[in-house]
Amino acid sequence: MPYPFPSTTPPAAAAHAPAYETLAARFRPIFSRIAERSAAREHGRELPFDAVGWLRDARFGALRVPVEFGGFGATVEQFFDLLIELAEADSNLPNIFRAHFGQIERLYAEIDPAQHPVWLQRAAAGEIFGNATTEAGDGALGTQATRITRRDGVLHLNGTKYYSSGSLYADWIAATAQLQEDDGSERGVTVLVRADAPGVERIDDWKGFGQRLTGSGTTCFTDVEVDADAIWRYSRSGPTPMTAFFQLVHLATLTGIARAIERDACAFVRPRKRVFSHGSGTTPREDPLIQQVIGQLASTAFIGETAVRAVAARLGHIDRLRQDGQAIPESLLVDVELAAAKAQVGLVDTVLNATTRLFDVGGASAVQEDRRLDRHWRNARTLASHNPVIFKARVVGDHALNGTTPGFYWSVGTTTA
Repeated sequence: MPYPFPSTTPPAAAAHAPAYETLAARFRPIFSRIAERSAAREHGRELPFDAVGWLRDARFGALRVPVEFGGFGATVEQFFDLLIELAEADSNLPNIFRAHFGQIERLYAEIDPAQHPVWLQRAAAGEIFGNATTEAGDGALGTQATRITRRDGVLHLNGTKYYSSGSLYADWIAATAQLQEDDGSERGVTVLVRADAPGVERIDDWKGFGQRLTGSGTTCFTDVEVDADAIWRYSRSGPTPMTAFFQLVHLATLTGIARAIERDACAFVRPRKRVFSHGSGTTPREDPLIQQVIGQLASTAFIGETAVRAVAARLGHIDRLRQDGQAIPESLLVDVELAAAKAQVGLVDTVLNATTRLFDVGGASAVQEDRRLDRHWRNARTLASHNPVIFKARVVGDHALNGTTPGFYWSVGTTTA
């Protein structure tokens, strides 16, 4: 199935993507700076406005913006490799930026090219897009209470959203809402409003035990004026690469956590001198049993990298076809959706096991609160709870057994069936 709109990206753009090490060299010093206080921020629940500011100033959000619009022109594959590195430094940060990069990819995949330049240029300048999609409560599946209505010739947005990851730090908030068109019909749309616009209230009331610094709380919209040019209309049915992209951000973050586990386990073991009388080495680092655990942790990170890169390669291929103005076969969109689901099913338990196995390299001192090694489990468990893996496993199994095409757009709510 072809995309509904042609590409606005020059066909040769991918061929002129920067070298990965050039991109990484720009951001690694910032990642290192972020990593220095990652555990301390978690321990004191310090919201990372400083870290987001460093990334904003370095224009991290312009990674996937074409050079022609002022961005870096990174490929999909390069983007996800960098996201893994950021997640290793602090796994809250990729989730803060997830909506931002998702909206950029949505522009390419589903939005009228006439609307591309203004938003790509804003991203290139360092502006960040946040998220306001999910509504709490017992609303019916496929419905939402947030609405855009016209009064005295002016469009207004009203509604309340939860799980607003990233919006606390954003310049713009991408909110989903019901819009009544001029012909009286209604449709779901995404609208972007200034985060500091009158009537926008961002509340830091996220109570999850993990990803505590992502600002994933409530966003309220009360008579917020809407610019008609900031409304994005797109189909919410049929094959799309967007669900795979959003899921892969979570999987890249889990992989970064796996890398951080390996890093922290090695840092914990290397300087230690005390051994158990019934252990197997003269120092912990020489103990073959501890070496085995470290090897398992390192292998988990490798599995994550391999899975993420396999899905990213599929998304990258689709993106290059788009850039060349070619139709995207439905089979490729089905393939990448299933690949992302398989990667999720395979990676979640593997990483969660590593978050516990980590503590086998030390005794009681490993559980000291100020070390905050528990943050890896809390953050991984929280990420793994998004888009529940049991349902993705069923989708994969149904396709394997019956050839059933996976659903691409899905929702959460109540049903009367």
